[in-house]
Amino acid sequence: MSSFEITGGKRLSGEIIPQGAKNEALQVICATLLTAGTVTIRNIPVIHDVVRLIELLKALGVVIRQQDSSTFTFRTETVQFDYLASEDFRKKAGSMRGSIMILGPLLARFGKGLVYLPGGDKIGRRRLDTHFTGLQNLGATWSYDPGNHSYTFTTAGLKGCYMLLDEASVTGTANILMAAVLARGTTTIFNAACEPYIVQLCTMLNRMGARITGVGSNLLTIEGVDFLNGCDHILLSDMIEVGSFIGLAAMTGSEITIRQVNFQHLGIIPEVFKRLGIHLDQQGDDLHIPAQAHYAVEYFMEGSIMTIADAPWPGFTPDLISIVLVVATQARGSVLIHQKMFESRLFFVDKLIDMGAKIILCDPHRATVIGLDHQVPLRGIRMSSPDIRAGVALLIAALSAEGVSVIDNIEQIDRGYERIDDRLNQLGAHIRRIDG
Repeated sequence: MSSFEITGGKRLSGEIIPQGAKNEALQVICATLLTAGTVTIRNIPVIHDVVRLIELLKALGVVIRQQDSSTFTFRTETVQFDYLASEDFRKKAGSMRGSIMILGPLLARFGKGLVYLPGGDKIGRRRLDTHFTGLQNLGATWSYDPGNHSYTFTTAGLKGCYMLLDEASVTGTANILMAAVLARGTTTIFNAACEPYIVQLCTMLNRMGARITGVGSNLLTIEGVDFLNGCDHILLSDMIEVGSFIGLAAMTGSEITIRQVNFQHLGIIPEVFKRLGIHLDQQGDDLHIPAQAHYAVEYFMEGSIMTIADAPWPGFTPDLISIVLVVATQARGSVLIHQKMFESRLFFVDKLIDMGAKIILCDPHRATVIGLDHQVPLRGIRMSSPDIRAGVALLIAALSAEGVSVIDNIEQIDRGYERIDDRLNQLGAHIRRIDG
């Protein structure tokens, strides 16, 4: 198990470019299974979750070539279905949640597929009902093997239909969407997720020859086609990294410019940080965060305490709730953080309390943060990263703290952030990787 040793209290400065969007990468890489043509994907982040998915597809028989540090080509003429029954597939697929999204493409193109209960972050229940029900609606049948916790899906041919999703699941929408593009007839998906990742997936599929309308809304209509071609696709910048860097600048009182943020796809993310009193300057497609000695939380118009809650897009993404909570610990004023979507995502606050933060954990979903206004700095401690986003939130806290902090289990951070230590050290951070 590897660790980060962080010497905090350093002002950072300079420019940083966000990596390609992790969540988009997992979707569009799975979509390459839908065609025998060559698909080129650019701006892919070389992070653990993405590398594991690429390795899994290689073992399935996908021919993958790396053109440069972030550009890969994919070609899937055949699939080695025997591999799906192997122990290696079980371990790889079970270690990452993104593996569930190979199911829709495999069913659509080859009529069968197998998945295991996926792993990933320990942030609470993340059910698969939306995926399975949607694929059933399209004509797939499945059976469960309790011995190895696997699900085998088959179909004699998918057929389009109308469906109302029980939740606006991003990965569920992606899986159903990828299956529907090759189904017979018309599929209508109501209550579809409409995150920028889904918009990008739809754009890529349409470029491959799919017929998807309603892109960007929660009502998608898909006219099935017989086959898809290859294409060239560029990933968006990772909006979660953008938000993380905004929070980092505020917590450390640093002046940072975030380049190439794809501002039109950030939604309300900049506005939420502004509610915490953080100044942001849009400069073309860049974001400049000036150094601030203090930032004050706004109140609602009637004078009540600010509440920041996550919600399906275009609401505030749950992946940045941990970052916002950490940033609030050094604001002037108080804020209620309401994590609605996952019941275990706030449990990392005990580590912030150990660092000196003033936080009341009301229940698994709500925490009240009483800001220290940079009058009392956090103090360095030893802690462990429970998931990707909490891990980076703790890293931001450690960079602002007095003294030395150690974060264990940084493999969680590496799952979602590419060379985060090297990139932040170039801005003046003092982070040392200790390989375990």
